[in-house]
Amino acid sequence: MKSPVAPRKRFLYAAVGTALTAFMMPPSFGADSNGSQEQAALTLGKKLFTQSARPACALCHTLKDAGATGQVGPQLDELKPDARRVATAIKNGLGNMPAYRDTLTEEEIQALADYVARATDAAK
Repeated sequence: MKSPVAPRKRFLYAAVGTALTAFMMPPSFGADSNGSQEQAALTLGKKLFTQSARPACALCHTLKDAGATGQVGPQLDELKPDARRVATAIKNGLGNMPAYRDTLTEEEIQALADYVARATDAAK
């Protein structure tokens, strides 16, 4: 006669085996996917900042990482805005800055905001 504990042990062994397998996988296994997605978003953000957004952010803003020396908007390296603040300004406009909510997608706005925050070390 089978013991009622046997199915629980099989489940426990399977769960432990799965956990050990996940733990023993090389760290880059999951990180490459997330890291490459993050890098792609930052690359998109930089491209939007320097040329793709209309007008391009680099025309008005100074941002060392982008090689931008605009004199109209704030110097972002000094301001160090976080991504949320940048996204709000991009969506709604601010002062002389136009709103981009009708010309950029949510993904583009977030990529641009994350790029500026990361480039100015505000994300750290």
